[in-house]
Amino acid sequence: MTTHALLTPTEVWRAKIYSNGWKNPGLGAESVIEKATGAKLGEIGIASPEDVSVAAALAREAQKDWAKTPGPLRGDVLREFARLVLVHADELADQIVRETGSIRAKALWEVHMSAREVLEAAALGSQPVGVLTSTAEAGRQSIARRIPVGVVGIITPWNSPFILGSRAIGPALAMGNSVILKPDSQTPVAGGVSFARLFEEAGLPAGLFHVLPGGADTGAALVKEPLVDMISFTGSTRVGRQIGSIAGGQLKRVSLELGGNNPYIVLDDADIEAAASAGAWGAFFHQGQICLTAGRHLVHEKVADAYAEALVKKARALIVGDPFDEKVQLGPIINERQAANVERIVAETLAKGAKALTGGSRNGLFFEPTVITGVTRGMAAFDEEIFGPVAPITTFRTDDEAVELANATEYGLVAAVASANLARAQSIADRLHAGVIHINDQTVLHEVYGPIGGVGASGNGFNHSTLTNADQFSEWQWITTRSQIPVYPF
Repeated sequence: MTTHALLTPTEVWRAKIYSNGWKNPGLGAESVIEKATGAKLGEIGIASPEDVSVAAALAREAQKDWAKTPGPLRGDVLREFARLVLVHADELADQIVRETGSIRAKALWEVHMSAREVLEAAALGSQPVGVLTSTAEAGRQSIARRIPVGVVGIITPWNSPFILGSRAIGPALAMGNSVILKPDSQTPVAGGVSFARLFEEAGLPAGLFHVLPGGADTGAALVKEPLVDMISFTGSTRVGRQIGSIAGGQLKRVSLELGGNNPYIVLDDADIEAAASAGAWGAFFHQGQICLTAGRHLVHEKVADAYAEALVKKARALIVGDPFDEKVQLGPIINERQAANVERIVAETLAKGAKALTGGSRNGLFFEPTVITGVTRGMAAFDEEIFGPVAPITTFRTDDEAVELANATEYGLVAAVASANLARAQSIADRLHAGVIHINDQTVLHEVYGPIGGVGASGNGFNHSTLTNADQFSEWQWITTRSQIPVYPF
């Protein structure tokens, strides 16, 4: 059996930030906690606004040479990064389990999908950089070419920190940009230190990539920094609105993928057992702490009882506990504040007349998978993004009512429809306000190829995918050339 040296030993990152090497931070350090046990894993440095400014200056200078590096050579660095991800897959997965509370199967999926994200990003460096465009003037050559945006600030959340970092960092670097990453301080190793160490081993030139963990102050400094040309943010709608407002005032490009209150529509002709299985996965996977989670189960009244019974059976079979135990399917909620918020939403919903068929309580951060029936508009479990393992069931009578209920939210991230009649399902899908729609599947799907992004309060349309990444992380520049200056009327 081949063994490898640890990628992220504590002594490397203890109380440090990464900015042209490992440095002492300006705002001290915070503890890194294993969510299931409460054990302290170490301390991470917290970057100050001054750290952000220094990193931005270094990143801007390094980006100039990186932009001149041929695209295929930039891709080579990313391909080596992806190879190293697979070499260190077990260690990376363990760290994701510790910091996020996800089960190991989810963590390993995240690691392998991240390698694919970066491999596909690497291919961008080998694509044509421009086109010879049409022109109405004889003797003039007209070219449109892609150029880097410059310095890209990437702010990632705690729930899937490695993949949500990879899908932005990879294409940003492939297109010739430098990157300043601000991971959530709850997951700074899986979401930050790991990237720094992998890029060190992959041979990324110094100064191109920085990791500045921190909270709101660090994030605000990154958004406001004049030397940062673009912000890519994945997180809550509340914070996304603030970032969009600040970036807009600076005329700075901003890419926002925000929250969701996603409908999962089950029609009366659906296979109920299959629909309930998909619904359970969509609602309970990673404790419901995913922006793509099936947050509202909209079920035709003819099959609502059968669906609820099947869903309850699925929920009661799930084991909650320490995610390092292979038998466990649900780990802990990320922190006490979030667990208390899920508890509040459930309690307020039940107080208004809904009924919990199973679950509804917690033991510390460990929340029981919960199924609630009788949920209607105006109840917290219908109106709010829950971010917990809760499946609220709302019934409808007609397809038009299903569409109305599905669209009764400011969010528009993802929706799903289950039906034996594909034409009927497509007719409903055509009227749903969402950036992503799945027919005969659940809502928590992630691929490198299909554009992922939301509309409304779920984002501003800069979707992540092999189809859209080049546009997201580059600018178009128009160049015309003539052999001599033409004669003008004056």
